[in-house]
Amino acid sequence: MTIDADLKALATGKNFAALTTLMPGGQPQTQLMWVHADDDHVLINTEIGRQKYRNVVGDPRVTVTVFAADNPYQYVEARGKVVETVDGDPARADIDELSQKYTGGPYANPIGPEGRVILKVAVDKVHKNGI
Repeated sequence: MTIDADLKALATGKNFAALTTLMPGGQPQTQLMWVHADDDHVLINTEIGRQKYRNVVGDPRVTVTVFAADNPYQYVEARGKVVETVDGDPARADIDELSQKYTGGPYANPIGPEGRVILKVAVDKVHKNGI
């Protein structure tokens, strides 16, 4: 299913997202993230060793809220599920692409031994504000 056009526009721009996952006990956990999208999914890149990845393995339900950088009152909230993950070389290349978008250079942070992973989020529901 094709994602909402406003959501895709924000996610492919230089805008940040808040990713909310569910901890094993059900408590929500939220982090600010780099984000992007393809025609069908919101895409989040993280490390396999991080809690947010363990959370989506246990419960794939997530909320991704993408805020307009020039006006944070304009945002799209997307609720859905992580339906696919991509690791290895594609995930490593993807974090470099995201780093170029957000910082203008290659990804400079050390990467843990498990490597990186792309979370593909299929969106079930969208809420917009100011758009």
